[in-house]
Amino acid sequence: MIRRAIALAIISLLSCHVYAQEKFTLSGKIADSLTGEDLMGAIVYREGTTTGSVSNSYGFYSLTLPRGNHKVKFSYLGYKTIIKEIALKRDIILNIDLEPSNTNLGAIIVSPERRDLNIKSVEMGVERINIKQLETIPVLFGEKDILKTIQLLPGISAASEGSSGFTVRGGSIDQNLILLDEAPVYSASHLMGFFSVFNSDALKNISVYKGGIPAQYGGRASSVLDITMKDGNNQNFTVSGGLGLISSRLTIEGPIIKDKMSFIVSGRRSYADLVGKLSGLIKEEMTLYFYDLNLKLNYRFNNNNRFYLSGYFGKDDFGFGVLGMGWGNSTTTLRWNHLFSKRLFSNTTFLYSNYNYGFNIGSDARMSSGIVDLSIKQDFTWYKNPENTLRFGFCSTHHTFNPGKLLTGNKINSEIILEQKQGVESAAYFSDNQKISGNLSIEYGLRISMFNQLGSGWSNVYDNNNTKVDSTYYNKGEIMKTYVALEPRVSLNLNTSATSSLKVSYNRMAQYLHLLSNSTSGQPTDTWIPCSSNIKPTMASQYSLGYFRNFSDNKYELSVECYYKDMRNITDYEDGTDIMLNENIEANILPGKGRSYGAEFYVKRRLGRFNGWLSYTLARTENKIEGINSNDWYPSKTDKAHNFSIVASYQITKQLSVSSSWVYYTGNAVTFPSGKYEYDRQVWAYYTERNGYRMPDYHRLDLNIHMNGKEKNRFKSSWDFSIYNLYNRHNAYIINFRESEATPGTTEAVRLSLFGIVPSITWNFTF
Repeated sequence: MIRRAIALAIISLLSCHVYAQEKFTLSGKIADSLTGEDLMGAIVYREGTTTGSVSNSYGFYSLTLPRGNHKVKFSYLGYKTIIKEIALKRDIILNIDLEPSNTNLGAIIVSPERRDLNIKSVEMGVERINIKQLETIPVLFGEKDILKTIQLLPGISAASEGSSGFTVRGGSIDQNLILLDEAPVYSASHLMGFFSVFNSDALKNISVYKGGIPAQYGGRASSVLDITMKDGNNQNFTVSGGLGLISSRLTIEGPIIKDKMSFIVSGRRSYADLVGKLSGLIKEEMTLYFYDLNLKLNYRFNNNNRFYLSGYFGKDDFGFGVLGMGWGNSTTTLRWNHLFSKRLFSNTTFLYSNYNYGFNIGSDARMSSGIVDLSIKQDFTWYKNPENTLRFGFCSTHHTFNPGKLLTGNKINSEIILEQKQGVESAAYFSDNQKISGNLSIEYGLRISMFNQLGSGWSNVYDNNNTKVDSTYYNKGEIMKTYVALEPRVSLNLNTSATSSLKVSYNRMAQYLHLLSNSTSGQPTDTWIPCSSNIKPTMASQYSLGYFRNFSDNKYELSVECYYKDMRNITDYEDGTDIMLNENIEANILPGKGRSYGAEFYVKRRLGRFNGWLSYTLARTENKIEGINSNDWYPSKTDKAHNFSIVASYQITKQLSVSSSWVYYTGNAVTFPSGKYEYDRQVWAYYTERNGYRMPDYHRLDLNIHMNGKEKNRFKSSWDFSIYNLYNRHNAYIINFRESEATPGTTEAVRLSLFGIVPSITWNFTF
């Protein structure tokens, strides 16, 4: 009897232990109740604990909890929080629709997640931007432009005035990976850089990675700008748009099958040429316009499968008489989301990207260039437990480079055609976001990348005088050169208190593509080329340290981030190099190394009628390339010691708000002549240091007034009155040198400014 009782007691204790350890998974999608749009970054956590999860880019979440009754909170900034009482006795699929809050959050809010996520998360050097809440920031010509908005953040700087080109922590413009629904965009500008190709009405989420870049991203040495298009309203048909001084836009979205299938079509077209002709500023024979079109279709087959098909098509056309120039981007993305289990999420993607540009002289001659990508990606997310989220996958991209060719009439001029180049860029990665203890979290991973330059084509060998001394021909598909790189990533977060944390990160990035450009801001005439036997991949290693602190119940955020970036195999050109239609350009490209270091200070008020941010960056960026500047370190074109911006918004009433921004930064480093000399009866400029001079410092104040009209049934409207460069500062865009007319024999500098004060007005509507 005693033995039986002891055995029964042991069995009972073991069964209770097993029962106590039994766990189940709560998973599903989180979406906007009015539009059905997936909400990325929504917080799901067990009330009274720190156990939780964050929804991914497709709104999917997964949370594993012990068997029993739990109160689970679902929250997203700008939406009403929902608390569900859940009896967890088995795996449960629970889709949540969050209702937008009527609480006035103000006009400008950066980062749509939970208020203290900047303290709790491992991420650093990352900003997430909510498009809806950035509409009132004043920009050039009143055009909402996300690329100009991110230039107001610390560590990110405008390449030049009015340009959508940007540099991040001293990197060049080609070191930024720009993705639209995962497809790469190689030229993100309209009208020679004054507008971006991204129509804000078609966009949903934007993430900017400056440091601590996750392992799933690669291919560029500096930053990642990941942009996601809207999926389309699956509840109601809506029409929205706007009329501005330079362009108009229209967006139509709605359900095809309610709750299952929806679409969005968004278009924009400029009419600067029409306005110019009517005002007499543009002659009749001039053409100047751009358009872009965003399309997306998504279909929820069942709870485990969802399909997305999206595309972007844009073009610029500029012509004067018989001279013409055009360029454009086309991208297509096909994605399949699949749930293998409640914890394993899969995303399979097929991508197409095409960037091309061309010049023409009437019908007599035309030059064209471009790059075409075909890609496949496979990404997995495994929610192993609340303390571990693993991501792993692979990708492969086939690049086709067209460096340039000249057509005469309808025939290709065989004397002026650059050899087409091929390459395959592949990578595999894994990462683990792990919570080690209540105060310590880590995300670590590894990306292994490889680039194969493929034939057909010639591989040339040059001597020290840039003379071709040998050539080897490779047939189509043959491997001409292979590069392999290991790219480790690690980020660590130590919560020093409930309102502060200390973070460190390290990431290594490899870039196998190079941009041939003589400009700082980037122009459509720039040409992409691959790595080869003569051009090695750029390698960048970045170390970051940051302190983050919140005040007044997370209403205010403060952060200080310091970084050091070491770059290898960066490129520059020999003096006097002509990059256009140069078949031996590799001989003129000089490799070297670079370094960039600095500190970023950021103060942000997130909530309330008055909000905004203040950012200041103190930084240096230098290059050292053999054959330039006597082999000494010299400032990079992107070197700016000081970069300061203030963004502020005040909600005066429910219908009226005012916002403004002020920017100041050190002038770009440039190479000016140090003197002149006479040779063979001609006057020549004499140059000493590379980038040894500075453009004048830049500063500007912008203002925007936003007025909401009265809502009638479903029709809503608003007006935006903007003033760019309010105090009419004439910032230098170019400085040229010429002989003085007043004092012959002397040289004078002539400053060219693009913009003075520029007012604009835009009418927006939706119904």
